[in-house]
Amino acid sequence: MITLYQLKPRFQDGLRPVARWLHGSGVSANQITVAALVLAIVTAGIITLQPVPTTLLWLPPILFLRMALNALDGMLAREFQQPTPLGAVLNELGDVLADAALYLPLLLIPGVSAPPVIALIWLALLSEFCGVVAVQIGAGRRYDGPLGKSDRALLLGGIALLLGFGVPAGFWLTVTLWIAAGLVALTGLNRLRAALQEITFSCPS
Repeated sequence: MITLYQLKPRFQDGLRPVARWLHGSGVSANQITVAALVLAIVTAGIITLQPVPTTLLWLPPILFLRMALNALDGMLAREFQQPTPLGAVLNELGDVLADAALYLPLLLIPGVSAPPVIALIWLALLSEFCGVVAVQIGAGRRYDGPLGKSDRALLLGGIALLLGFGVPAGFWLTVTLWIAAGLVALTGLNRLRAALQEITFSCPS
């Protein structure tokens, strides 16, 4: 399935000069990972303190910056220094915590239904867990779609723009969030299925 994750190599190409500059300045991949998480938490705090639709206009540029930081931490780890166990832990935990932090403030926006938001957060965590479980059975870390981390960021950014520019929350948003939750559940299943297929094909007959 086509997802934004497939565009990551091109995105990284554009960020490579920044990665070189960060490396030359002594910035580590782990510092970038932590910075991305702090950025998400601070943004969530700002929205929580002022839970009005216009505050959500902060989200699209913050989500784009977070995606850039997520790409940069991986580039720094792979291309300029050896990946570390701590970095892997920070990367996986940071992603799910940042997702939860950025979605939870939606619950405070008037007219937003809580059940689909909670379901989306829980299923997003579960889908990332499915991607990590693949490593435990001997496959590679799975990033299959249809609604991975980058796709969820695009969805949240679109919702934030609509709400921020005055479109009232209502039935359309509830339906959108439930559909998204279903697609995230499918994402987790696809990752597990792909991991099992990878193991099957790699085993000698």
